Amino acid sequence: MTKIVVFKRIATVIALLTSICSFTFPQIVDASMTSDEALVLLKDGNIRFSQDKLANPNRDASQRTKTAEKGQKPFAIVLSCADSRVPLALIFDRGIGDIFGVRVAGNVAGTDQLGSIEYGVEHLNITLVVVLGHTKCGAVGAVVAGEHAQGNLRSITEKIFPAVEKTRKANPDLPLDQLLDKCAMANVSQVIHDMTANSAPIKSAVEKGQLKIIGAYYDINSGRVDWLKD
Repeated sequence: MTKIVVFKRIATVIALLTSICSFTFPQIVDASMTSDEALVLLKDGNIRFSQDKLANPNRDASQRTKTAEKGQKPFAIVLSCADSRVPLALIFDRGIGDIFGVRVAGNVAGTDQLGSIEYGVEHLNITLVVVLGHTKCGAVGAVVAGEHAQGNLRSITEKIFPAVEKTRKANPDLPLDQLLDKCAMANVSQVIHDMTANSAPIKSAVEKGQLKIIGAYYDINSGRVDWLKD
């Protein structure tokens, strides 16, 4: 074997090791994870998703068996819209048993959603709740357009209406597309308020420092999540 071939092989090995070392592997989920640590997992996962560099953790047969036999230990609750363009496990690059997802049109916090979140906080000991809005939300858009909701849809639009009304009054000359975005973000803040106002267990957990609630906004085109203020 010539020295040139040896040097080329050494260079190949060095390049491979450099690539491996520079890759950020998904952190293993720990039952005692803090809210800040959980948030880092979601942020890192979304960066990988938006850059098309998915690691696909916890999506194999062994994880299915593990969660089936030993139960679930999700590290975060995400209250999101039911929109099919907002697939939670994908956009945060997580797998089976990682995210306790609560989904409803307009990502509102009604009685059923609050009950599900309370279960996650009290029985699964989850320390982070993310309220995730998104661009081009049909539920928010319907309220902005003044459409008259029929049947059970009214219970959803009524919860979105205060955020839309407040935003419209504060931005009377805003173009419709920009208004929709502002209303969807305002709805996230409204939902966070509703969660603590209408759920004693959630409010108590927040006041005791056992739970952190954060708002986020997902762009269905770019795949990026913008994190709003706590």
